[in-house]
Amino acid sequence: MKSKKLLILAALFLGTAPMTLQAQSQKWQNLFNGKDLTGWKQLNGQAKYEVVNGEIVGTTVSNQPNSFLTTEKNYGDFILELELWVDPSMNSGVQIRSESKADYSNGRVHGYQVEIDPSDRQFSGGLYDESRRGWLYPMDINPAGKAAFKNNQWNKYRVECIGNSIRTWVNGVPAANVVDAMTPSGFIALQVHGIGKNDQPGKQIRWRNIRIQTANLKPSKNDGIFVVNLVPNDLSSQEKASGYSLLWDGKTSKGWKGAYKPTFPASGWLIQDGELSVQKSNGGESTNGGDIVTEKQYSAFELKFDFKLTEGANSGIKYFVTLTEGNKGSAIGPEYQILDDAKHPDAKLGKDGNRTLGSLYDLMTSKKIPNAQKKIGEWNRGLIRVYPDNKIEYWLNGYKILEYTRGSAEFLALVAGSKYKDWKNFGMAPKGHILIQDHGDQVFFRSIKLKQL
Repeated sequence: MKSKKLLILAALFLGTAPMTLQAQSQKWQNLFNGKDLTGWKQLNGQAKYEVVNGEIVGTTVSNQPNSFLTTEKNYGDFILELELWVDPSMNSGVQIRSESKADYSNGRVHGYQVEIDPSDRQFSGGLYDESRRGWLYPMDINPAGKAAFKNNQWNKYRVECIGNSIRTWVNGVPAANVVDAMTPSGFIALQVHGIGKNDQPGKQIRWRNIRIQTANLKPSKNDGIFVVNLVPNDLSSQEKASGYSLLWDGKTSKGWKGAYKPTFPASGWLIQDGELSVQKSNGGESTNGGDIVTEKQYSAFELKFDFKLTEGANSGIKYFVTLTEGNKGSAIGPEYQILDDAKHPDAKLGKDGNRTLGSLYDLMTSKKIPNAQKKIGEWNRGLIRVYPDNKIEYWLNGYKILEYTRGSAEFLALVAGSKYKDWKNFGMAPKGHILIQDHGDQVFFRSIKLKQL
């Protein structure tokens, strides 16, 4: 009887094992059958797509715009893996949650693109918003991820799109981490970048082992890299885990007060629709509601903030503000300049552009990177990093635009030649308030977050 029961149990186990293995194998679905382009269609340009030796091969064609081989199906939440080999002299990308609509730029493919960049720029794995917002996650913000891509060999990409979270890996190394709610679903596409009529055609990119998961998705563990969160006033789980908190809650004036005042200004500032804005007045410095500052003081920190300029506007973010100098205008402290360089006269004052957008105001000029600044009326992402060793970095939309060390000989020389020369120990307080400036122009802020270092 005992042996009979064992035989029955063995039979049950053997009978269910293939079903279990089948369920496991069904977790991944192949998007490419290795034989032909069934399930795919081509949009926009006329680059050549063909199947060769179990690979999809894309070849550039002269005088053609960007070409896209897109899935016929749309995908919302998914985990995508694929391998690719690209000519080191070309550029490409993988579209995710992308669209092509007749009423949008005559059907031009637009949406999130995971970059394939074999150039010295090393932006592979970064996230670009094709034909829409441009770079969301340039890889300068994640130096460790820039070296993951390898030229002249197969590279493995992994993309996780779960809810508002979009994360990428190149050869197992975390590349981009973006939180965004603009497009929850769309097709996947393989791009062959367009070339002009005088460019050499015939360059190729190859893809293989393209597979996807769409059910029972489990996100990877926190990767520890910088997070670009485009959802207003939101903290992602990884931001929370890394120590970020909202410095402004998006709803009230809690945690803030007027500079040199016991409470938040009764006028001159507006909190509405998740935005904190300086109201337009006479364009003067702290003549309306006045500057606002954090109630707490900070030393080493990482400060994220979104800002949106109106035409001709001026404002700024200051730090190490002590409120002890008794200045009648704006409170004193090192400043991340926020300015419409084209329309505000301050851009032409100072020395060598050191009052332009992203500069250390009146001290050091920010690096001007093409397309780093958004148009007036669009949101920009600012970042100030203050390290415990007094090194300070300014970032704009994912690009580092300035670096200095307070207390260094260079810094002290800059102060001596600036409007701050008569302020004793300017910028050298061990800790201070963070300040948002009222310069009499309408400027909007949101997603103000801080991580203490």
